[in-house]
Amino acid sequence: MKNISETDPLLTPFRLKHLTLRNRVMITSHEPAYPEDGMPKARYRLYHEERARAGVALTMTAGSAAVSRDSPPVFNNILAYRDEVVPWIRELTDACHEHGAAVMIQLTHLGRRTTWNKGDWLPAVSPGPHREPAHRAFPKVLEDWDIARIIEDYAAAAERMQAGGMDGVELYAGGHLMDQFWSPLTNTLTGPYGADTLENRIRFTTDVLTAVRKRVGPDFIVGIRATADEMQTGGITEDEGIEIGRMLKASGMVDFLNVNRGRIHTDPAMTKMIPIQGMRSAPHLDFAGRIRRATGLPTFHASRIQDVATARHAIAEGHLDMVGMTRAHMADPHLLAKIIEGREDDIRPCVGANYCLDRIYQGGMALCLHNAATGREETMPHTIIPALTRRTVVVVGAGPGGLEAARVAAARGHAVTLLEAASGPGGQVRLTARSPRRSEMMGLIDWRVAQCEAAGVDIRYNTYADAGDVTALNPDVVIVATGGMAHTMLFETDTDLPLAVTSWDILSGDVAPGSDILIYDEAGDHAGLQAAEVALGAGAKIEIMTPDRSFAPEVMAMNLSRYMKALQHNDVRFTIAQRLVGLDRVGNRLRATLGTDYSDRVTHAEYDQIVVNYGTMPLDELYFDLRPLSQNGGAVDHAALIDGRQQSIETNSDGAFQLFRIGDAVSSRNTHAAIYDALRLIKDL
Repeated sequence: MKNISETDPLLTPFRLKHLTLRNRVMITSHEPAYPEDGMPKARYRLYHEERARAGVALTMTAGSAAVSRDSPPVFNNILAYRDEVVPWIRELTDACHEHGAAVMIQLTHLGRRTTWNKGDWLPAVSPGPHREPAHRAFPKVLEDWDIARIIEDYAAAAERMQAGGMDGVELYAGGHLMDQFWSPLTNTLTGPYGADTLENRIRFTTDVLTAVRKRVGPDFIVGIRATADEMQTGGITEDEGIEIGRMLKASGMVDFLNVNRGRIHTDPAMTKMIPIQGMRSAPHLDFAGRIRRATGLPTFHASRIQDVATARHAIAEGHLDMVGMTRAHMADPHLLAKIIEGREDDIRPCVGANYCLDRIYQGGMALCLHNAATGREETMPHTIIPALTRRTVVVVGAGPGGLEAARVAAARGHAVTLLEAASGPGGQVRLTARSPRRSEMMGLIDWRVAQCEAAGVDIRYNTYADAGDVTALNPDVVIVATGGMAHTMLFETDTDLPLAVTSWDILSGDVAPGSDILIYDEAGDHAGLQAAEVALGAGAKIEIMTPDRSFAPEVMAMNLSRYMKALQHNDVRFTIAQRLVGLDRVGNRLRATLGTDYSDRVTHAEYDQIVVNYGTMPLDELYFDLRPLSQNGGAVDHAALIDGRQQSIETNSDGAFQLFRIGDAVSSRNTHAAIYDALRLIKDL
């Protein structure tokens, strides 16, 4: 009988020049924003090493490692122009090589896709004067000496990466300087690098390749990740993209092509190139296959290929030579190991929430909504270690935090009972998933339920637990994960708004949308905009109002673009910097009293319905009922929690159990916070 590695297309090796890649799955270049002082230190290394250990063939590090000082990092990129990067690169590559994975790095100059007020405060540069909307800098138009300087910067950076033990480099031409030369939309130069001929448009690229080859030699692997079709009138066309690929192959200096499609100069454009939740899976896969067949170059590609079946199809049908599953590996770094071991059903699915990328583009580090250990490999485990002593654990609440607590406790070997008041699991996620575009969010819940059931967790639905129900189970530890309840209080007052409804009321279907609605969004999260989508679908006229200077800041850029696509409508108006300060009834209408944080101005407006989105208040009655019965009074030793030590506070010697609460039962936060609460507390239980 053949083993799985002989029959699965994903597990067949691929020969790239002199390098044999052990399977067909790779992590494409991306910048999780983990560097310290521009260097890929321990956090960065451990992130890639975890995935190398689990079997990925190639990990492509550093989305946008900067080759020049006038390409300042906009989200904590690796600084490839510094000599001191070499030993850190060597440490990273050695660690991944030890586990059998190949390692490469993406090098780039951002061109206009940066800003002038970071790094050394040098002007952004580009072959044209137009700013990139996403980063807002008006670039200096490149002079000949700028071009010559940057070409040598690429070559020097590639030489540093070779010295650091990398298997190869990838030059990026997907919204950065290199393809700003390629595109007639961004190249206004005349002369040898001008936009008048395709040969001139790619001359900068071929000059860079020539300089790189002089430094690293003919055997070092050099590829290009390229936009082969900008999907915009006046931009690079598919035919031009194919011709560029053929020209690059003919140069003899390019070993692979990593295919992109689209642009990244605005949030909605980026979301087409890098699709998110609710969008089509693998939308550019067939296109990448056409490029592969037309150019004959080894072809890589990644664009929402989040499941194994699609990845397998990409290889089996000859669309790709290597398939990128980058966000999928953020959700489950052990994806390859589970394929090899025949445990595909055990893979933690990427649900496309895009918390990872959205955090980066808002200036944070990449974190996975689903997997709180991703990016925290220094302190959080991907594999749970069994406890030395088996304990009885009761978890109350089967939302994402409660399910994670039950999952981790069971993996530790504890006896776990999970009590849930509703008829099924999910908590607030069930409301979120009622929107068709966000239905994939249930993957967070379904995976954890399956993990709990496989580990023998006793899950009891339709159980509205009180203190007596909990103590009857004789627990050693109680985790209260009862979540919160949407509320309608006015800011910094005790004034409730009985005439208003909540975003949850609209999402659940408990309240039908009115015909003329104010959605007052003080939380700035998904629920307010989801309620607006539901109301618009019901034919309502809507005003979305926030006291902030921008709306829905918790949703972040790429997710926000999908809401904007739906809500840019004649019947939707957006109002910022207005605060709801009062509400009363006038006839059969509701009158809102509106103020602002910027002055004493007060106005009034009338609506049929007012929907308030102001987070949640903890459902903490059970927690406070249990506190007097507990050993620790609910107290958490924060130092122990952060340092990864067991909780040992004992303020009540007569207490029968330790008591903790997590997630929205503590305060209104988000799904990732609830999951992280559970993992870092229970992993040491």
